[in-house]
Amino acid sequence: MEKTEKQDEYVVFPAEAIQYLPEEWKKHVYALKEEGQAVLEAADDNLKILNRLVHAFPTMASLRYIQHRLVSTKFEATTEWVLENDMLTLAFVTTYVRLIDGGIGSGVSRRALPAELRPVHDKIIGLRNKRYAHNDAHDSITGSLDIGFEDGKFDIRVNFNMGFHVGGALEWEPLVVFLDELMFRRLHAQLDKLREKTGREWIFPSGPPPKWVPSGPKSSTSAEDDA
Repeated sequence: MEKTEKQDEYVVFPAEAIQYLPEEWKKHVYALKEEGQAVLEAADDNLKILNRLVHAFPTMASLRYIQHRLVSTKFEATTEWVLENDMLTLAFVTTYVRLIDGGIGSGVSRRALPAELRPVHDKIIGLRNKRYAHNDAHDSITGSLDIGFEDGKFDIRVNFNMGFHVGGALEWEPLVVFLDELMFRRLHAQLDKLREKTGREWIFPSGPPPKWVPSGPKSSTSAEDDA
């Protein structure tokens, strides 16, 4: 017979129903409620930080998956493959900037990155701003028109060159791994602060990472997938 892990059971009922409980039960429920509210009020600032951080987890998971798709791609000398690779690169750089900027999530400043990863960061920002977010002058794309005239007709020829990394730049993977581990460290730093401030244990759902995540330290990607 297989052993099954015992799970906690929770009973949820509206606050209006408390009045129908026996007096002894009502006192106990109200005492628990007051105690819980006091703890949450004391930890309000840290919970706000934790909430912003958790909002960044889906973006981090998307970034890591897109990077996995890029490195898994197999080169084909076809226009369709080039466009597919360009589409994944577009998804990567825009997702990266969304994670870095933060928004309602938890942003990451350039100075939070190791010195060796900052040039990679700068290149991604430039790629996003000049090639994908705007039709600006980026060194990965060049184009020109050659106009000839013969027999009373103008002959237009388009010269277009697009540079790309097959499967993304090699430097992107260590950057993604660092960011994933950074999110995980930030999460547990907040849980430690909550424990110190409230004297209670704070547990965040976690589990094994998806198959497409390389084996190694537990990451925020795996935590997010089970949250």
